[in-house]
Amino acid sequence: MAYEFSVNARIGRPVPEVFDAVVNPTKLSGYFVTTGGGSSAPLIEGTTVIWWGNVPVEVETIEKDRRILLRWSANSARAEADYQTKIEMRFEPLDDCATMVTIREGIWRTEDAGLKQSYINCEGWTQMLCCLKAFAEYGINLREGYYTSEMKGVPARPRD
Repeated sequence: MAYEFSVNARIGRPVPEVFDAVVNPTKLSGYFVTTGGGSSAPLIEGTTVIWWGNVPVEVETIEKDRRILLRWSANSARAEADYQTKIEMRFEPLDDCATMVTIREGIWRTEDAGLKQSYINCEGWTQMLCCLKAFAEYGINLREGYYTSEMKGVPARPRD
């Protein structure tokens, strides 16, 4: 049995704006791939970009304002895993000029390591959609200071 997952979110902006927030490396680096140098280049069909300074992402298909198809190592911590997964992002216009973004990733192997990594990636794509929504709708970077490695030298916030 093949395993894949799908997550989605409504983003309160038109499709072209939301699509650009994903393919534009400056914008993507402003809310999702915020560490390690962000995104190395725009998502252009047939290229490979680097996210977080060390994760190669192959851009297989770009259908402007409609669909993005990416491939990467099934284990993002190890760039030379023995198989890749496919990430499909779909952008659908809604009646209220908003966008439904759906992200699907698979096919995951069923051994423990493959399933564990699928859960980690599902969590990551869910977080990406939350961050995209905050960034596109309100200009907020939810990941700023999210990771303890980014917090060096930042004083702890006093508790009420």
